[in-house]
Amino acid sequence: MSKRRRNKIPEGLFTAEIESLSHEGRGVAHIDGKTVFIENALPGEQVEFKYISKRAKFDQGVAENIVTANTQRIEPECEYFGYCGGCSLQHMKPESQLAHKQSVLLEQFTHLGKVQPESILPPLQGPGFAYRHKARLAVKHVIKKEKVLVGFREKRSPYVADITECKVLHPDVGLKFTALQQLIEGLSNFNQIPQMEAAVSDNGSALVIRHLAEFTEDDIDKLNTFEQEHQLKLFLQPGGYDSVHRLNKNDDEELFYKLEDHDITIYFEPVDFTQINVEINKKMINLAIELLEPDKEDTILDLFCGVGNFTLPLARRAKSVTGVEGDKGLVQRAKNNAIKNGIDNVKFFAADLAELNNSNEFMQQTYDKILLDPARTGAKEIIEALDTKNVKRIVYVSCNPATLARDAGILVNEKGFKLKQAGVMDMFPHTTHVESIAVFDKK
Repeated sequence: MSKRRRNKIPEGLFTAEIESLSHEGRGVAHIDGKTVFIENALPGEQVEFKYISKRAKFDQGVAENIVTANTQRIEPECEYFGYCGGCSLQHMKPESQLAHKQSVLLEQFTHLGKVQPESILPPLQGPGFAYRHKARLAVKHVIKKEKVLVGFREKRSPYVADITECKVLHPDVGLKFTALQQLIEGLSNFNQIPQMEAAVSDNGSALVIRHLAEFTEDDIDKLNTFEQEHQLKLFLQPGGYDSVHRLNKNDDEELFYKLEDHDITIYFEPVDFTQINVEINKKMINLAIELLEPDKEDTILDLFCGVGNFTLPLARRAKSVTGVEGDKGLVQRAKNNAIKNGIDNVKFFAADLAELNNSNEFMQQTYDKILLDPARTGAKEIIEALDTKNVKRIVYVSCNPATLARDAGILVNEKGFKLKQAGVMDMFPHTTHVESIAVFDKK
């Protein structure tokens, strides 16, 4: 009984003074000595908020009224902000979002890695809206609403948000939620389609439709009509990723994006990992090359190489580049990209970079420089396993400041490197995701 009373959510509005911003972009306040994380609140603000949960060590709330506003507060462009879970920082000016992300990065370096960069790189910025070229969209037939919903999840909820558009998605997809809802509602297996994956390329936009029941001939006709009317490339996925196939079997044109500064075209499958923000990706590649300083005498190792996003531009400037990736499909795509771009000073290997031994061929070679671009789990295992005695410089691209900081601690405190530079890149505007880049030189 006492536990239920203690966790009961108070009703009504309460006043709070916001002291700081958490890593997740929520305002931090203290009420009666207890920490309260408050959504839609910025540092220095006085807000009226309602509680949404009570826990033993902290409470959570959402600001309903802003009594005194931070000068960095702006009006969100999206009408669904605060309801849809796709964005969390649209109420902050873009420069304030970047400053927050930089502070998160530096704090993680200090607390987790016990290191600090010698200098801070200027942030990379790109478009704030219509920037997202990759997305996984949830699909759900909601009986109570008598409709199919397509979009992201609601904030703090597993339910699909009832929205008609997304301003951060490329318009080819972000402006077609209503059309997609109507398409699915007209299919025989409308309640057996759990998700779609969108992939926008330079030669068109693709949608991969995951379906748990087969389509009828009438369904196929409707899908073909929709594809033609909306100029989309539809793919069907009845099983795992290896089951993905084109709806229109006569269209065998591959998706691609061009890296004009390097005279390279990268071809990819719609479910392959590619960077979601095309403009930031191009700037990031140029920055990584500038920081790594490759020359015609350098032998370079590109870890977590994917389809060759960094490998091939580096190969234009280095003696040779070795790319390593855990996904065999991506490795094959990287090899094909090298051939199609006429690049012959690269090698690609498929290897699980979390479980390594010296029998891996690429581990038996020596390298002058290394580029890493791991997933959120970081690169701890490969960093510890690699012989880096001949490595002069490492450039580390990260989508998780916590694992970057942890790995930086290993490089600096155990492997004999110094952290020269680090900075953030706005790959995910209006979200709390922090993309960053760091440079390590041998001491």
